[in-house]
Amino acid sequence: MTGRLHYGTTAKLLHWVIVALLAVQYPIGWLMPDIHRGQAPGAAMTFHISFGIVILVLIMLRFVWRLTHPVAPESSLPAWQRLSSEAVHWMLYVFVLATTISGWLFASFRGWTVSFFYMMPLPMLASDNAAAGKAIDGLHQAAEWSLLVLICLHVATALVHLLIYRDRIMQRMLPG
Repeated sequence: MTGRLHYGTTAKLLHWVIVALLAVQYPIGWLMPDIHRGQAPGAAMTFHISFGIVILVLIMLRFVWRLTHPVAPESSLPAWQRLSSEAVHWMLYVFVLATTISGWLFASFRGWTVSFFYMMPLPMLASDNAAAGKAIDGLHQAAEWSLLVLICLHVATALVHLLIYRDRIMQRMLPG
C-alpha cells in the first residue's frame, strides 16, 4: 500500500474533466429529440455519442491510473466510511463504463452511422437489431440513472465532509 494521501495532478485532472463532460452529457441526452426507426441521428446524438466516447477513453485512463498510482485511504475515517467510499468509487467506474459502452452498443444496434465529432466514423460494435437495441436501450437508461444516483451520493458525501465534518477529505481531490 502506498503512503500517498492525496491524488496527484493527473488523477485530479482526469477526475474533473470527466465531471465536466458528464455535466454536459446528461443535458444533451435528456434534451435531444427522440429518433424513430428509419431516422438518421442528428447533431445532438452525434455530440452525445462523441462526448460518450471521450468519457469512455478518459474513464479507462483514469481506471488504469488509479490502479498504477494508488492513494492510501484516509486513516482518520471510520472503517465503514473507508469501505463505503471504496465501494462507491469502484461502482462509479463500473457505471460510467456500463453507460458509455451500452450507449455505443445502442447506436450500433439501431444501425446508425455515427461519427466522432463529424471528423471520423465510429466503428459499429454490432449489427442492426431492433430487439437487441430495445434491450440495450433499457440497460443504457438503467445505467445512466444508477450513475446519476451514485454521482449524487458522491457529491453529497463530499459536501458533508467539506461543510459538516470539516475533515479535509474533499481537499484530496481539489486542485492545488
